[in-house]
Amino acid sequence: MSYIFNDKNELERFIIEKRKELEALLLSEASIDIEKLEEIKVVGGIHLVDNAYNLILMIVNNQEQDVINFAKKEGVAWAKTSLTLSFKLEWVKAIRKAFWSFLYEYEQAHNMKRITENSYEMVIKINKLIDEFFQGFFISYSDYKDELLEKERKLVENLSVPIIPISNNISILPLIGTIDTYRAGIIEEKVLVEIGKNHVEKLLLDLSGIAEMDKEAIHHFLKLLDGVSMMGCQTIITGLRPDIVREIVAFDVSFGDKVKTTGNLQQALELFSDKDNDERIFV
Repeated sequence: MSYIFNDKNELERFIIEKRKELEALLLSEASIDIEKLEEIKVVGGIHLVDNAYNLILMIVNNQEQDVINFAKKEGVAWAKTSLTLSFKLEWVKAIRKAFWSFLYEYEQAHNMKRITENSYEMVIKINKLIDEFFQGFFISYSDYKDELLEKERKLVENLSVPIIPISNNISILPLIGTIDTYRAGIIEEKVLVEIGKNHVEKLLLDLSGIAEMDKEAIHHFLKLLDGVSMMGCQTIITGLRPDIVREIVAFDVSFGDKVKTTGNLQQALELFSDKDNDERIFV
């Protein structure tokens, strides 16, 4: 262990006494003005200088686990704001530079001359703790962002498959936008689950809002119709566009008795109403 960590109480006192100087040096190294600092504090709730000061004290006291825990906490805090990783990288570099400058000042104030072996040991230890902080921060930041993306993806998936019950055993699925392979797979999965969960006997697929559907998506769509039929649910399709019909025909398949088609949504609803006079349909 190098002399800096052996004399950590004295070094800690030195840093505490000269905290204002350390903070000014940090801002100078990072080229951050007071207004920017206050903006980050108000908008993001992040106290840049205070946190850097606390990190330096943890490093001086060789509190490795505290550094790791602090990094995780900071990573989440930054992930909740619009602050970028590049800005954090510059800030960590500023902390490193300011810390080394302050150690040099400490040496000069105490007329210390480092022994080469101790010097290398000190450099390795300090850099290791700073690197561990940044690594822990980056992992925590990335994990939190990934969780947010996953939640948003699931929300989009649910919104992209809006299965709406219109009676006890009848549901409507209006689809809009582009249907690619990924979305088609999600639709296939969620529709079959919904049919089983709610005992849907009749499903109305409204495709009038679809802008585009690629060949792989059409393949998924045909598999969906097979699956719906196997679960004992009848499908009525409305709003098929000519270009999509041509693609389906190119697959050389026939809907057979599995599917009925109508020209528009009103015709489909009337078809349900005619066959299910005992059902109360809400439209």
